Amino acid sequence: MLSDTEIATFVRDGFVRVGSAVSRDTIDACVAVIWDRLAEQGVSRTDPSSWSAPVVRINCPEGGTEGRPFAAAGTAKPLWEAYDQLIGPDRWWKREGIGGTLPVRFPSTEDPGDAGWHVESSFPVGDTWRTNVRSRDRGLLALFLLTDVGPDDAPTRVRAGSHVDAAKVLARGGEQGYDGRTLSPLVERASAGRPVAQVTGSAGDVYLCHPFLVHAASWPHRGTTPRIIAQPGVALLGSFALDDRAGAYPVEATILDALATPEDGITVP
Repeated sequence: MLSDTEIATFVRDGFVRVGSAVSRDTIDACVAVIWDRLAEQGVSRTDPSSWSAPVVRINCPEGGTEGRPFAAAGTAKPLWEAYDQLIGPDRWWKREGIGGTLPVRFPSTEDPGDAGWHVESSFPVGDTWRTNVRSRDRGLLALFLLTDVGPDDAPTRVRAGSHVDAAKVLARGGEQGYDGRTLSPLVERASAGRPVAQVTGSAGDVYLCHPFLVHAASWPHRGTTPRIIAQPGVALLGSFALDDRAGAYPVEATILDALATPEDGITVP
């Protein structure tokens, strides 16, 4: 369970670290599967000469023997309890796994090409993915540290408090919201004055992030070993109503608080 102090940190900063949320045995089993998948692409765990790209992505294994450790990680009790506390019971999809893609970042000074500031998209409209102020279909962003991550290991960067800025930007977009290409420069500018924190810690730690937290990959990777973080969304069942501050859980409450002093007289659509 998250403490009152941890929940207050989430509300203020837009993220909170859940230390040792996943057992080391489970993490090690996940990493072994990831390296088996990478080997299929010619990337060897024991041969640094095969680490030629700054980042390689694989789909998170689901189902069968390969998927079992990921199911165990994704259903870890401390996380499910925290999801209830932050989103609200019965408001999120109890997925039997992690899902999404797994970026593996290798020691490199090369620009990976994906290090821009952004907010995660959450729902499709035609061929594009969008985000709106009600955070349709997304309750949280979870960052699972599958390896130890220090400041030299290309840690994810987050702008503390930027979920407030992004909520104000998204309020301009109404129910349709914005596609990622349009939204990214808007939230980058809106949150430019926020302090930057790094997602560092030990394998098994999980950072739970507000869906509107502005974040980015970092480079160069000056460490000596590959860095692996899973970055799934925690799916929201529907959208936040944004009509009852008294009954709102922290993710929704922070959106409502941001909109209480909206930009240019904007109100919730």
